[in-house]
Amino acid sequence: MEDLRRRFPTKKNGEEISNVAVDPPLRKASDALPLPLYLTNTFFLSLFFATVYFLLSRWREKIRNSTPLHVVDLSEICALIGFVASFIYLLGFCGIDLIFRSSSDDDVWVNDGMIPCNQSLDCREVLPIKPNSVDPPRESELDSVEDEEIVKLVIDGTIPSYSLETKLGDCKRAAAIRREAVQRITGKSLTGLPLEGFDYNSILGQCCEMPVGYVQIPVGIAGPLLLDGVEYSVPMATTEGCLVASTNRGFKAIHLSGGAFSVLVKDAMTRAPVVRFPSARRAALVMFYLQDPSNFERLSLIFNK
Repeated sequence: MEDLRRRFPTKKNGEEISNVAVDPPLRKASDALPLPLYLTNTFFLSLFFATVYFLLSRWREKIRNSTPLHVVDLSEICALIGFVASFIYLLGFCGIDLIFRSSSDDDVWVNDGMIPCNQSLDCREVLPIKPNSVDPPRESELDSVEDEEIVKLVIDGTIPSYSLETKLGDCKRAAAIRREAVQRITGKSLTGLPLEGFDYNSILGQCCEMPVGYVQIPVGIAGPLLLDGVEYSVPMATTEGCLVASTNRGFKAIHLSGGAFSVLVKDAMTRAPVVRFPSARRAALVMFYLQDPSNFERLSLIFNK
């Protein structure tokens, strides 16, 4: 366990903590009003300065008239309430936690139990999952207590899911931990998605990020294909009916015709800019403009800057 904390330190507000804890969800300051964010910010900012100006003006008049400051009327009470509300909103908007929480909002239903809303892979909130959409309870697929602790850290957001391969040095183990974390967060079982029997090291940094398993696809063989005087049997992974059969018939026709021959003209990767025009006519005019080699060269230099 100590070795696990050394590799995956759990920190909060810059200080290391010894246990794996999950914070309850925080309401956003922008949730104060059911309005777009910019309108909510404008409203509370205007309310704050308006109430401050009003209260300062009234208190200045009281000082001049020797009126006690604690004697307030209805307008001043409303201004004080508006000042406090806008002040709390601005503190929450700046990231200072003064938002009161209720127990009913702290949890969401998962597996007929309760887990905090901030249990996610790389963020702090997940959408509520309805009880009727949750799979029945299942046994953990992990082999060690250390892996269980890492799963908790991933769910808590302390360890980014994408960094498991780098931190653990074992791609298969990282896939298993990520898979378990996803199942606990979503309440859905990935039992039908196979995990064993795949070389996860071969895809690291190549063709798939954050794997949790692999998909079984039927593989058929078409051929032989006679290409450049050499026969090839071509494997085809597909779920489309008759695709391998029709390809095999094409290979047979090519073979009976003496085979096919290939010529490599150019081996390179190209990229081209995309320009959007308001009408097809404008696009056609640009096409005619580019048919002039000098114009093409001029635009080519501009786009390649």
